[in-house]
Amino acid sequence: MADKRKFIGRKFGAIHRSRELALQFLCSMDICPEQDFSQSLELFMSMDVTQDDPPEVKARCRTLAAEVWSRRTEIDGVLLRVVTGWRPERMVSVDRTILRLMILEGFMTKSLPVGAAVTEAKNLAEDYGTKDSPRFVKGVMYKAAKYFEASDTGHEGSE
Repeated sequence: MADKRKFIGRKFGAIHRSRELALQFLCSMDICPEQDFSQSLELFMSMDVTQDDPPEVKARCRTLAAEVWSRRTEIDGVLLRVVTGWRPERMVSVDRTILRLMILEGFMTKSLPVGAAVTEAKNLAEDYGTKDSPRFVKGVMYKAAKYFEASDTGHEGSE
């Protein structure tokens, strides 16, 4: 399924690819958070998995990974508010990382329209998560959208 999306367009493919790389790297950091972030990122970027990627994809991956990693506690706070009965550390690492990426881009930095963030989260979950991941991730993204909409209008906590 991922192969179909890569050919939609050069820009979409490059942006999606940078998210895929950031997802892969951040999952490894999530498993071993005591690693040095900068050294680990440079090691990851030197691996075969990234050898065919253009410099702009690698640069965007670095930026995205660094911002998600530095703001993960803040993003996890959002997850705590929108996912009832399920703490972020209990989520599947891939799902949690996808949610961190897309909550950052879709709601916190607003570098991506909300609908596109939900779709991209679902697509990444289809490609990298479990069979239940797309439905779970999409549901959490919709709850996050309601949370941020309520926060923006000053009605935080209403659903």
